[in-house]
Amino acid sequence: MPLAVSDSLDQLSAGALDWLGHNLAFFNPYSADSRASRHLKVKAALELALLCHCWARRRPGDDQLSEATELIRMLWQRPDFPQLIAAAQPAYARQYGLIYGALAPAGINDALCRATLAELAEAGHLEPRGKSPYLRIETRYYADKAGIGHGIEPYEELIEQSILVRQPAALPMTNADAYAITHTSFYLSDFGFRDLSLARGSRESAQRLVARMLDYCARAKRWDLACELVLTQFCLGEDPRKTPSGTAGIQSLAAARAPDGAIPGRSEAQVPAATAPASESFLKAYHTTLVTALMSVIVSSAA
Repeated sequence: MPLAVSDSLDQLSAGALDWLGHNLAFFNPYSADSRASRHLKVKAALELALLCHCWARRRPGDDQLSEATELIRMLWQRPDFPQLIAAAQPAYARQYGLIYGALAPAGINDALCRATLAELAEAGHLEPRGKSPYLRIETRYYADKAGIGHGIEPYEELIEQSILVRQPAALPMTNADAYAITHTSFYLSDFGFRDLSLARGSRESAQRLVARMLDYCARAKRWDLACELVLTQFCLGEDPRKTPSGTAGIQSLAAARAPDGAIPGRSEAQVPAATAPASESFLKAYHTTLVTALMSVIVSSAA
């Protein structure tokens, strides 16, 4: 493994954590900086909770995210937080509620989470009807993590219906399909904690497709998708530190890293102006920076 790739991962992780430590207030929907962005911060808080959850599994006992975890613990125990989640993006309210219930941090009183999950089950949200294969995979993943019963079919059946097997007929593909590929791999592999159980032919075909997408995104400086595709390579059973496309993706992110440690936008085209207010810079940077931290800890912690 080239030492430069390992160094780049370490630098990406350290930079993302440093940025996070200086920007935690922006993840808090109840902070005083801007009530107008409260609903946007709900999504940011859910993504932060996922990072904390995966980090604790990969590095148990590591306290580098202790302050972020304490923020999540506080939010998850506020009696008005479920209502804020429901109002943030009405079209995604049920799925956000499911994620909230599934990512409850250990050791809290989870009565609010249990009540939210019970409401979702009663409303039929944990059943397969009306859901695409991708949404059924996502629903099953978070329902299983929450430990609540559901009617979604087994992963073995979901895999065969997934976009990893039934790949788009031609390239370039839509953004929706590209992100469906990455997120499907995350959920089916539990972010790399279990084997994807893809048939050999389907796995190799998916690996080739992801390598082509990753090469393109690295060249085009589409940092968010490049980062997710690096993690997808790992979930598909490869070590992205040892593949040409994975190396290109990691080095593209390293080159994009701002002095404060952030990846400043989803792509080069979306980087805010230097004079942009702090809230705008946060909204542009937080998602890709969190995904970079997540990718870095998962890939570098693997044996």
